Amino acid sequence: MHAVSLLAQSVSDGNVNVAQNIGFGLIAAVMIFAALCVVSTKNVVHAALWLVIVLGGVAAQYILAAAEFVAVSQVMVYIGAVMVLFLFGIMLTRAQIGAEDGLNNQGWQVGIPVAVVIFGLLSYVVLDAYGDDTLAEAPLTGANNEATVDIADRVLFQYLAPFFGMTFVLLAAAIGAIVLARKD
Repeated sequence: MHAVSLLAQSVSDGNVNVAQNIGFGLIAAVMIFAALCVVSTKNVVHAALWLVIVLGGVAAQYILAAAEFVAVSQVMVYIGAVMVLFLFGIMLTRAQIGAEDGLNNQGWQVGIPVAVVIFGLLSYVVLDAYGDDTLAEAPLTGANNEATVDIADRVLFQYLAPFFGMTFVLLAAAIGAIVLARKD
């Protein structure tokens, strides 16, 4: 939403950054395609990999919106930790990994009009609440007049090594659990 607001503000000010808008559109198109693949593929591992592309697109959109700290957090938390745990859960199940028929709920078609109605309601609420409001130009500073980059560097410097250490612990646990779960 922040990137859309910045785009609307730049158009109203006459400062249109064409390259940034083209990048936004291309990344959004890839994200939409990958999201459709997440819900349409019959292979659960492929769905997880398509989800990685969607989450990577979100991080790329944050970079376009000049929110590098949020983009790095997106990659570390969602793509790193959550996807590892998601794949960990997939590997612990005894379900077939390939395409299987008959796994969908029989009433899945009801979800399509429900999704369209929810999208319409959310769009109406957002447009009604914010209308033509634009964001004021504000410096990227924190509460103590600290630059966002300085805050990001301090947080990432302090917690980056423990995060990567925990990643290896989770990886070892996942491999051990998969070996134990797949034993016959």
